Amino acid sequence: MFINKATGRLHKGRFIAVIAIVAAAILLFALSVTIVPAGHVGVITRFGAVSRVVYPGMNWKIPIAEGYVPMDVRTRKDQIDAQAASRDLQIVTSTIAVNYRLEGQYAAEIYQNVGTDYQDILIAPAIQNVFKATTAQYTAEQLITKREEVRIAAEEALADQLSVYHILIDNFNIVNFDFSPEFNAAIEAKQVAQQEVEKQKQLLAKAEVEADTRRAEAKGIADAQKILQDSGALTPEYLTYLALTKWDGKVPLVVGGDGGIPLIELP
Repeated sequence: MFINKATGRLHKGRFIAVIAIVAAAILLFALSVTIVPAGHVGVITRFGAVSRVVYPGMNWKIPIAEGYVPMDVRTRKDQIDAQAASRDLQIVTSTIAVNYRLEGQYAAEIYQNVGTDYQDILIAPAIQNVFKATTAQYTAEQLITKREEVRIAAEEALADQLSVYHILIDNFNIVNFDFSPEFNAAIEAKQVAQQEVEKQKQLLAKAEVEADTRRAEAKGIADAQKILQDSGALTPEYLTYLALTKWDGKVPLVVGGDGGIPLIELP
């Protein structure tokens, strides 16, 4: 009886040991596996120091000794408000939207030198600096009329500045330009003046066309009269006939002592 109890305790102890070993193995396996989601890379650190970069899927690491830091490499969007001065010292405020992404193979370098909050440390200040440097090259009016040129120049400058940190710029968009109320009023007045100038140009062009038409008609009549005169057809009798065809039937009145007497002189 005593032997059976001892054997039972022995089997129970072995069972518990097996369970403990299996649990330890499972825990060890869990600590050794890192799952990197799509659109990310993982930075593996060993006792705090950057070790390597792992890519989406299941990856192995040394339990306890190695850690895992996810880094997003998908295209991201930042939208910030920026203020600067134009070349003619007009204050310009703008909302800027930038699409950018991190080069995954350099994630370890970014993490080591900058950290995971590189958006606040690098992106936002760079956008501000580029916006100020670019707008300073144009007058306020040029910022409006050459908006696409300004956008391209700012995008290229930002891409050059951030390429050192292996951050790629996919798109740079200037959402709006805002100026002081005084400048907006001046622009509106200038537009009204330009519209008035265009209107006067159109009226002048119309007057010139009408004058040309009248000159052409007069020349045509003069040429026709010259042809008739040269041909001998323009006789006094013919001229009288032309006058009668245009007569409205009313005769002039001469007021004398006997009252009004209608007079008409016929050839």
